[in-house]
Amino acid sequence: MKIISRAFENKQTIPQKYTCDGENINPPLQISDIPANTQSLVLIVDDPDAPSGDWVHWLVWNINPETKLITENESPKGAVQGTNDFGKQNYGGPCPPAGTHRYQFKIYALNTILNLPSSSRKKDLETAMENHILDKDILIGLYEALS
Repeated sequence: MKIISRAFENKQTIPQKYTCDGENINPPLQISDIPANTQSLVLIVDDPDAPSGDWVHWLVWNINPETKLITENESPKGAVQGTNDFGKQNYGGPCPPAGTHRYQFKIYALNTILNLPSSSRKKDLETAMENHILDKDILIGLYEALS
């Protein structure tokens, strides 16, 4: 399985448009090589370099496995958005307080559909995903705080 973006290359800078310094909208994401027996996809976007530890920017689950493209500024149709660390159920773009941070766009193929409320957070989602992951991939984007 593979996740890429036409907005930035792996381990390269995320354009300002997709951050709190710009339009704060999600970048376009392309997903390929999804395993044949996948029942749903999960997307977790987080920042492992946040001062408080891992900071969750976007949680999306029960994405239709037929999904090949998550378009810019749009959540996948029919999917559930969980609660991020901004306390919202949507995409919150990179917004580091200082320095350069890594933003992980992690895609998972699951052999099940998850029964979780949108109030769920990353820990709830990861617990529900246990023993159901068929494949996964990660796209890393970088963003430096504006001074």
